[in-house]
Amino acid sequence: MNLFKNFIRGYLELPEKRSSIVCIGGGNGTAQVLRGLKTFNVDLTAIVSIADNGGSAGRLRRAFDMPPPGDIINCLAALSDDESVLRELLLYRFEGNRYGADNEIGGQKLGNLIMLALSKISGDFSKAIFELSKLVSPRGQVLTASKNMVDIWAETEEGVKVHGEENIDLGKYDGSRSLRHVYLEPTTAPANPMSVGAIEAADLIVIGPGDLYSTVLPSLLVKGIGKAIEKSKATKIYITNVTNKNFETPNYKISDYVKAIERHVGKNFFDAILVNTNQKVPLPSKYTQDYHYVIDDSDKVAGYKILRDNFINRRMPLHHDSVRVAETLLGVLKS
Repeated sequence: MNLFKNFIRGYLELPEKRSSIVCIGGGNGTAQVLRGLKTFNVDLTAIVSIADNGGSAGRLRRAFDMPPPGDIINCLAALSDDESVLRELLLYRFEGNRYGADNEIGGQKLGNLIMLALSKISGDFSKAIFELSKLVSPRGQVLTASKNMVDIWAETEEGVKVHGEENIDLGKYDGSRSLRHVYLEPTTAPANPMSVGAIEAADLIVIGPGDLYSTVLPSLLVKGIGKAIEKSKATKIYITNVTNKNFETPNYKISDYVKAIERHVGKNFFDAILVNTNQKVPLPSKYTQDYHYVIDDSDKVAGYKILRDNFINRRMPLHHDSVRVAETLLGVLKS
């Protein structure tokens, strides 16, 4: 049957169907995956959480009552041409404290301010993302997981409640740095219909990498998003982090990441797990106090296909090698 289809396609010169890939999460992790996939002939959609309330994006959220644009800008920059001046403009950060006063420009990323201006011009945040996407790159789109702004709070193993993405991410709470569960507020936050549509049309769904409790899980916990992923017939791959952060996932092993996701969204939520095996590249000295390699105990994880390889980015070993990850993901898609 495949030979017949190929013959007809070649005879009629029908164009090859482009695979549709959806990447869910946000931050530097999702941006790194997009950076590798954009070089291939695929349709890309990034779906990011808008629960961020810290740093420069959080300042804009409070000052202008707008969704935080930080992860959106990171993903749009990743989709742009690597040598593009526009990419540099989006990521340019003004001198100053990114945790400064809400109404100060110091420490802000220019891309965040552009999103603010476009939101005011268009009167709609989603329209602003669409307009900026057209300016930046035709290679993909960036969407929010929820239709409305959300907040998150977490509970530690000791029962301590921690409110706000920034407090969770930076460990601004008393007691053990061992998180048990993260929750959306409000729990009934509606999913972005465009994100649900992208998931339903996807051939491959990539979850992570990224901060587990403050980035990845908040996207999956939007009910419409989680249900759409669960129902999807697409191949679903979870990319585990290369390194742990002391405050969110201290001493986490691969199995700890999987157990945490299963606690929140159930078992068999994805089909395969991508695991980095190279932990020999020294981490930059300024990061060694806050980051440590994730221990690979994937042999203890049952029910998932394990994609183990050297995925380390040697220039910045906190991150994955975007090209190697992309090649592996597309290899699974074609198999």
